[in-house]
Amino acid sequence: MRRFLKSFVYAGRGIWFCLRRERNFRFHLVAAVYVLSFAPLFSLSRGEWAALIAVVGLIPALEAVNTAVEQVVNLASPDRHPLARAAKDAAAAAVLLACLAALGIAVALFWRPETWSDILADWRQDLWKPVLLVLSLPLAGWFVLGGGDSPAQRKAE
Repeated sequence: MRRFLKSFVYAGRGIWFCLRRERNFRFHLVAAVYVLSFAPLFSLSRGEWAALIAVVGLIPALEAVNTAVEQVVNLASPDRHPLARAAKDAAAAAVLLACLAALGIAVALFWRPETWSDILADWRQDLWKPVLLVLSLPLAGWFVLGGGDSPAQRKAE
C-alpha cells in the first residue's frame, strides 16, 4: 500500500517538473481552464462532456510524455545526433496530432452560432463577465510565458 501511495508522490513530482520547465505544458493547462470554463454554457451531453474531458486530459498527459522522452534523450545523447532528434520530433508530433484532434472536437462541440450569440448578449448585459475574461488574459500569459524556472534556477539543479 505504501508503494502505491508513493506512486502519487512521484506523479506529483512529474507534474511539478512539467509546470516548472515546460511552457507548452503550462499553455495547455491554461487552454484547458478556459475551455472547461466556457463548456457549461453550451449544454453539452454526457458523451460530449466525456469527449471534452478526454482530450483536455490527453494533451497535458502527452506533453508530460514528450518531456520524459526529451529528458531521457538528453541524458542518453547529450551531443546532437540524428536519432536523438528523430525521437524528440516523434514525441512532439504525438502532441501535435492530439492537439489537432482536440481542435476538431472543440469545433464540433462549440461551433454553435446561436449559443455564441446568447453568450455575447449576456456579456452586453453583464459587462463584468467580459472584463473578467480580459483581465485574466495577462495573468494567463504570465503563467505560460514566465511561470517556470529561470535559466539560473535550472543551472542550480
